[in-house]
Amino acid sequence: MPHMEPLPANHTPELAEDFAVFERILGFVPNSLLTMQRRPKMVQGFAELTKGVMAPDGEVDLGFKRMLAHFASRAVGCQYCEAHSLVAAKIHGISQEKLDSIWEFQTNPLYTDAERVALEYALAAGSVPNAVDAPLMERMRQHWSDDQIVEILGVVSLYGFLNRWNDSMATQLEDSPTAMGDRVLASGGWTGGKHRS
Repeated sequence: MPHMEPLPANHTPELAEDFAVFERILGFVPNSLLTMQRRPKMVQGFAELTKGVMAPDGEVDLGFKRMLAHFASRAVGCQYCEAHSLVAAKIHGISQEKLDSIWEFQTNPLYTDAERVALEYALAAGSVPNAVDAPLMERMRQHWSDDQIVEILGVVSLYGFLNRWNDSMATQLEDSPTAMGDRVLASGGWTGGKHRS
């Protein structure tokens, strides 16, 4: 049960454009933002940051950025964000087959060496304490430019905010993330936890 009920999407009309950003990303307005709209400037600021981090003109694939978000969320255990990020990854072009094999990312041929090290980096950067070290950065630079690494860390940092927000609010999972979590993540121990009614 959520610690605070979300407000209806039409509660704050001036947020319609900001909510539209997330409808394009997820196909719906997430409960996290429906709760956050009690402070409209927070939603607006978060939407601007999201547009910057998830910019379509970046060098890192949009679908893969959502997979990075999943691994950063997995590092801290936010089950809400773990499921949400995979829904967004699919919407942005990651195949269901690749998502279904996410637990085997280190060995499955659907994942490239560049993707593997970036996903390991997202896990390390999302961990507390932070586990990014010089050998990992050296491995990252074998596959990714400094500009791309900035984009990758931007995703981890963006989701750091969401992880704290959703776990502290016990934000309730919506239907499509719940279904994705049950299909892809349950075999690894995902239950939805406090985010499931």
